[in-house]
Amino acid sequence: MTITKNIAKELIYKTSGKIFNAIFVKKNGELREMTCRLGVTKHLKGGERAYNPSDYDLVCVFDMQAEGYRSINLNTLQTLTIGGNQYSIL
Repeated sequence: MTITKNIAKELIYKTSGKIFNAIFVKKNGELREMTCRLGVTKHLKGGERAYNPSDYDLVCVFDMQAEGYRSINLNTLQTLTIGGNQYSIL
């Protein structure tokens, strides 16, 4: 199924902490596949971000393999897999 980046963003936020996969192009041009989830607070150290991620079409997630926080750029998101359903992003 093909969806827009706005629908992809909604689907990501509706996962409510469930694990999902995302394939996107990193800032350096490399293709990245990431297994991630929202709502992980265990590794937070406090403080505030210097920017609002949604202003830059970014979604902050917890990377399950790297065990760290990462950002997904919705503008370069290519594929999203949630609950066994795979979505291609326009």
